[in-house]
Amino acid sequence: MRPTSAQIDLSAVAHNVSLLADLTAPAKLCVVVKADGYGHGAVPVARTAMSAGASWLAVALVEEGAELREGGIEAPILLLSEPRPKEMIEVVSHRLRPTVYSPEGIAAVTAAQSTATEPLGVHLKIDTGMHRVGVPPDEASHLAQTLSDKPGLALEGIWTHCATADDINNPFADTQLDRFDKALEEIAAAGIKPPVRHAANSAALLTRRRSHYDLVRVGISVYGISPLPYASEIDSQAGLSEASNRALQQLRPAMQLRSEVSFVKKVLAGERISYGQLHEFSADTAVATVPIGYADGVRRDFGLQGGVVLIGGQRCPVVGAVTMDQLMVDVGLAASVQTGDEVVLIGNQGSETITAAEIAHKANTIPYEVVCDVGKRVRREYVD
Repeated sequence: MRPTSAQIDLSAVAHNVSLLADLTAPAKLCVVVKADGYGHGAVPVARTAMSAGASWLAVALVEEGAELREGGIEAPILLLSEPRPKEMIEVVSHRLRPTVYSPEGIAAVTAAQSTATEPLGVHLKIDTGMHRVGVPPDEASHLAQTLSDKPGLALEGIWTHCATADDINNPFADTQLDRFDKALEEIAAAGIKPPVRHAANSAALLTRRRSHYDLVRVGISVYGISPLPYASEIDSQAGLSEASNRALQQLRPAMQLRSEVSFVKKVLAGERISYGQLHEFSADTAVATVPIGYADGVRRDFGLQGGVVLIGGQRCPVVGAVTMDQLMVDVGLAASVQTGDEVVLIGNQGSETITAAEIAHKANTIPYEVVCDVGKRVRREYVD
């Protein structure tokens, strides 16, 4: 068995969920486990989250909701986008809460629900400015009325999504919340008052108390990763409340990505390495090969961007292009690195730590992408 694995600390997930639930209260907590729990494993994370204080779960796809049901999860499961009409039968059979925002979606779920004996809770998504999916605010009241008039359906929730909540100084998130509030007022004026209003993601939870409403949807923070810009993982974010700053500093990363040295060889000054011969050694050194590559989620240009791994408690640079199954590390002639030595790509070793946020910062992306990219062939090992 290949020595490459992602170790998932479920006690860290439980800690984070409990921390976030306290910060969210009195609003309830919805834990987002789409994309296989951001690469951490949807079913194990969902079970842990529900035990730690979550009330809801959320996924992107019908099949993701079905997987949770097949895993024995009985909690309310929200679908974050409107399913295709032909998927509505499966939505109903698995008792998922669909998001809708079109007459076609409402008609499809109504038809799928026609023989059910209990009403199905549905959520209306309002597009307040992200312009991905949702009904325009000025059409929301009409669609809410349409939903309320459908037999077999219950308008359980109304929600929106903030595009810039990770920037406390960007006023657009507040503009979105203003639009959401106005739409809610118009819907209430029509005599419709769904019990669950929600707008906050992990970032809004921390930066804008007004966004909490009745339910808060948390994703990346559940996995111990800050939703705010990279520097905020190290320093307090100016303008955050004391409670938000405290919660941010107490998040515990749940994933560690590890492998081991599979081969060590000496190379001479002037030699080049890997596909494209993109790195030239300036002095004689030793290079360790590690059995993890871009097919496992490590970007091909990781070394070219200054990427490092931990070996023997030291930061060692990845050199040359990462290949599909392996990468190479300059460990220096002075190091006593041997085959079988542990290699840490994300996590702790000795006094050193590499975070997903650090990797993302070097790659000019976000840590969400780093953990979601850890491939299926990387074995997950769960610890409590």
